[in-house]
Amino acid sequence: MQGCACKQYKVNEQPLGAIHAAQVLKQRRAMRNDFAPFLRMAFATVDPGAVYKHNWHIDLLSEYLTACYKRQLTKLIINIPPRFLKSLTTTVAFPAWVLGLNPKEQILTGSYSGSLSTKHSVDCRAIIRRPWYQHCFPELKIVDDQDTKTEFVTTERGYRVATSVKGTATGKGGNILILDDPIDPFKVHSKIEREATNDWLDSVWSSRKNDPNTSVEILIMQRVHQDDPTGHFLENSSGWEHLVIPQVAPHKTVIDFGKVHVVREEGELIHPARFDQAKVDEAKRRLGTYGFAGQHQQVPAPLEGGIINPLWFKRYKTPPALEEKIEGTDKLQPAGMLRLSLDTAFKPDQLNDPSVIEVWFESKAKHYLLDVWRDKVGYPMLKKVVKDISQKWAKHINEVLIEDKASGQSLIQDLREDPTYPWPIIAMNPGQQSKVVRMDTEAPQIEAGNVYLPEVAGWLFDFETEVANFPVGTHDDQVDAMSQYLKRIREAHGLALVRWG
Repeated sequence: MQGCACKQYKVNEQPLGAIHAAQVLKQRRAMRNDFAPFLRMAFATVDPGAVYKHNWHIDLLSEYLTACYKRQLTKLIINIPPRFLKSLTTTVAFPAWVLGLNPKEQILTGSYSGSLSTKHSVDCRAIIRRPWYQHCFPELKIVDDQDTKTEFVTTERGYRVATSVKGTATGKGGNILILDDPIDPFKVHSKIEREATNDWLDSVWSSRKNDPNTSVEILIMQRVHQDDPTGHFLENSSGWEHLVIPQVAPHKTVIDFGKVHVVREEGELIHPARFDQAKVDEAKRRLGTYGFAGQHQQVPAPLEGGIINPLWFKRYKTPPALEEKIEGTDKLQPAGMLRLSLDTAFKPDQLNDPSVIEVWFESKAKHYLLDVWRDKVGYPMLKKVVKDISQKWAKHINEVLIEDKASGQSLIQDLREDPTYPWPIIAMNPGQQSKVVRMDTEAPQIEAGNVYLPEVAGWLFDFETEVANFPVGTHDDQVDAMSQYLKRIREAHGLALVRWG
């Protein structure tokens, strides 16, 4: 421990003084084993004049990034509002931590502008040069003649390379690829700009993985348009872990990942000590409803807009019981009616909507969406999935709703003739009304508070996003399946065709 520069260890520019050697070793182990304490030290280095204010979202980002380093995740999208340490965490500190643990790692980073990418690289180099970092990671050495503002190489042939979106990345690849705000928020409403960015991501960036099976892709950004890089990736490729952190919790949300266990109540802000209600109100005035919904809520459409207000949905924490005891006996009887609602599309290419299967349960005039399957598949696979999902809910299914038009007609006929498919199929006639009119007709049941969504589900974000954007969104298949189910309920109960309010 001779020569230890203990006096130079600082957090929020508060000297720690002459720390006992055992304490220094403890701090070193903590930063090597846990990214969160390392990030705190990195913050003090990059922004020494600022006061560090810890919050659960920083721990959550740290947990997800650690999972990426360990290859527990290889495709991660993070959507979070601006000014919540997203770049420092993901693009500056994380590469420094990773290279310290493994100097052989090869990291490629990109942002929408060259100057922004360069700044992130310079900040990362500043961390690596600090005495506290050198003490924590003595294995990392930078090659003197390969140490520039945008690229540095370790003696173990690892590196961190910074590029700009639509810039040159030829010949450079990585084990970890990090995209940080890959499109300029001020240019995102240009279709030409969006298409050029997404084309570059598809043709250049996607080919930079050293090993398609083990290389990590990370995208972190605020949502700015339905077809921004987040929307483009989610629409055109699979396997993404999608972390969404809205500024204001739209409903009660349970967060449980790694060591982070947080419950956000409806209306709760991410970090009031850093961005309080007054700042939220100012952001709403400055950005407008649409801009705030995208950049701060991570839903690039106003929550108050469209035919359906997502705030109309009620929430359930645990699914309702599908069976109940017959009074005075130990026998069970159905507690309601369970229906599958299908919206079908048979061509599994990117020009067609996905097929959707929604599982709905009706009990005591309330309607619970229990599950959603959504994918682009051909007809044989679609038929197989319908049978598999039906088998999963076999004991409780009362009806299977399929639109009696175009692609759905083949499925109706085949399933009715299939002796292994015993469940009642209801052919739903959509009539001549447009999808917009059909959903507008059924919206009162949602507005009345009779439709429930889960607090947590893997499919929930995509469902809510589509609903919020309808009818101007890219897809409407989940909305169609929902309106079809609600139409069946309305017709079965003889509900009047009226608008609420």
